[in-house]
Amino acid sequence: MNLAAGLRGFAERNMDESVFRGAREAMTPCACAFERAMLAGACACPLATRRNIAEREAVACASAAARGQCAALRALLQRNSAFALKLTRTDRPLPHAKQMKLECGGLRGLAQTCAGAANGASALADVRDLVQSSAAKFGGLENLPYSTIVQSVVAYQIRRRQPQS
Repeated sequence: MNLAAGLRGFAERNMDESVFRGAREAMTPCACAFERAMLAGACACPLATRRNIAEREAVACASAAARGQCAALRALLQRNSAFALKLTRTDRPLPHAKQMKLECGGLRGLAQTCAGAANGASALADVRDLVQSSAAKFGGLENLPYSTIVQSVVAYQIRRRQPQS
């Protein structure tokens, strides 16, 4: 393959990605703050709506207010987990593996903190209720016991790919 053909292929892939981003923003104006955890099946929410865009899947939130509270929790999780995730800057998008640790581990830690170790898994069946009840229990999202929650973020293991045979 010559250089011109390689550059043309690169430009087409980037164009496709920008078209996808535009379509995604149009179809999911209120994207779920815990979208990757939802798509991985680690949690659920009654306000979540799954949408298929081309070969990909996106999760939208039916409530702008709920999305705002979840986004605030996600930002607080990222800020409080920065050292544990070895992040030097928290204003940049996270790599996929760290994003999964943050979302899945953070929600799991929050569920264990609020509902107790025995009921932690069932609390992940309704993320909206988990966020609201934890904010009520601790007097706001800023007052959550992040030192305990961050331990779950660090301990969370993402699923490894199976070797293809």
